[in-house]
Amino acid sequence: MDRITSTRNDRVKEWASLNQKKFRDRTGRFLIEGIRLVEDALESDAPLETVLVLEELLPTGRLDRIVNLANSLNIELIHVTQAVIDHLSDTKSPQGVIAVGHQFHHDPEGLISRRETPLYLVLDNIQDPGNLGTMIRSADAVGADGVFVGEGSVDLYNPKVVRATMGSLFHLPVMEVRLTDILPILKQHRVTVTGTSTDAVSPHFASDLSGSAAIVIGSEAHGISEEIRHMIDMWISLPMPGKAESLNAAVASSVILYEALRQRLTKQ
Repeated sequence: MDRITSTRNDRVKEWASLNQKKFRDRTGRFLIEGIRLVEDALESDAPLETVLVLEELLPTGRLDRIVNLANSLNIELIHVTQAVIDHLSDTKSPQGVIAVGHQFHHDPEGLISRRETPLYLVLDNIQDPGNLGTMIRSADAVGADGVFVGEGSVDLYNPKVVRATMGSLFHLPVMEVRLTDILPILKQHRVTVTGTSTDAVSPHFASDLSGSAAIVIGSEAHGISEEIRHMIDMWISLPMPGKAESLNAAVASSVILYEALRQRLTKQ
């Protein structure tokens, strides 16, 4: 196993650049940080090229599973010092393991054509990294078939987004797409494109979400964008008899996704 001790090492400099979107876009790579996340990535056979482990932790046994998985998958393992981990980390308290992975290249049209009675989550201009990660996690939890992240949203491979998914990024197809291209394809495959609006007459629990459905969630500040609104087939509302004016976008998506799951389980 190779060993790197200096933050001036050329490879360390290259990996550090992946904390910036322009370099992630240029190289098609991103960083995965934390014991649980790296384990999830390895167990899901995500396209990893290198795993960096803090050499001080190796004798404790905490990283044994990661080391064994990486070796079994022939993924490069490198011992690094605390200085290298701190230099690469995006967190205040690094856990001592960071992986370098390749961004996913899913085929949106292929995914859509292969599914029967699918459930998709479609995200329009979601800006908050924590919200985006939580939405992906909720979609994973209900067994959704995929997540389409529209242009203008926060970068899918932003370190905060990756952490907020809690590994769900590796469990289901999540794609950055142009929604004006994808929504017509969904409609061609008889997927009902469903949006939320406070003006909608039908509440989510009284709307049919048991069939092929794509749930569109708009930005935290402005809702669904004008260029997407005319593509919505069905509008639903989330009743709020209390005094709150709105729900967090991630909370709203979770409520609707679980209602879709409830209807599907009831229908079986």
